[in-house]
Amino acid sequence: MWARSGSGATLAVMTVPLDPATRTAPDAPASDGMQATLTSRRPLDVALTLAPHGRGPGDPCQQRAADGSIWRTSLQATGPVTYRVTQTGRHSARCQVWGPGGAELLSRLPALLGDEDACDDFAPAHPILAEAHRTHPHLRIGSTRRVFEALVPAVLEQRVHTIAAHRSWRRLVRTHGTPAPGPAPDGMRVPPAPDVWRRIPSWEYHRANVDPSRSRAIVRAAEVADRLEALADLPPDDAQRRLTSLPGIGVWTAAEVAQRAFGDADALAVGDYNIARMVGWSLAGRPFDDDEMVEYLEDVRPHRYRAVRLLVVSGHAVLPKFGPRTPIVDHTWH
Repeated sequence: MWARSGSGATLAVMTVPLDPATRTAPDAPASDGMQATLTSRRPLDVALTLAPHGRGPGDPCQQRAADGSIWRTSLQATGPVTYRVTQTGRHSARCQVWGPGGAELLSRLPALLGDEDACDDFAPAHPILAEAHRTHPHLRIGSTRRVFEALVPAVLEQRVHTIAAHRSWRRLVRTHGTPAPGPAPDGMRVPPAPDVWRRIPSWEYHRANVDPSRSRAIVRAAEVADRLEALADLPPDDAQRRLTSLPGIGVWTAAEVAQRAFGDADALAVGDYNIARMVGWSLAGRPFDDDEMVEYLEDVRPHRYRAVRLLVVSGHAVLPKFGPRTPIVDHTWH
């Protein structure tokens, strides 16, 4: 057992090591690998914290089981890992891991589940945000510290309907990913390694409904993937600036990566088709453009992304519909 503190909370992590002879954890079922229990003084909500990492229904890298546990896969620096996170109490969660990257994943469990997310200075003046924060004290901004892994699906979501982007993600991961280690649910896959993304033929991207500008951005990012992972050790603003220096990576994409890989509670996704409008309707009763949203949320800096998340999870988000849904563009025909 070892203890550490973060964000004003005290937590304890207990790791059950693998038995070298059996490759199982002592006093655990034979299929189990390593596991850790995280206990925090602040309330936890595993499903809420991990939700932004999922990429729609049928995501081969994240699934929610009938018992409420969250299954995820990842490619850590030390290898692939399947992990299962289960809420064990209002302030505790258990994480079980399988695969070579398991120990590395467990070492980052506090960050992953948001216990390193500091929000003591978040005191919004707007009554809707204040009420959302009061009723959702368990909202955490978690950090995977896997930059390239967060970047690829963000690039796929550039300038297209989310439904189409999720379809592309599912097809590419199912085709080019690797089977999830351990007793993962059927169909789960580990995301492809950067070198695999780099070598996917252009026609495979085309068949997955990914246009050349997005596929080129993924390939170029894959070529410098090792340097991208080092961005997790930089201040978030510096990391985002370096991300946007890559061809095909703009402010919106960098913010999407920062939210998930860096756990940046201030990473406001400027340029999103709906977010500015939603923030305006929810807080001011009228739609905002990007500049108006940035100005309006200035008083909650450095928690602008937290504010947006709170609007959504609390049910206070308002976005009237004035026409048909944006059409899903099919890039496979040309």
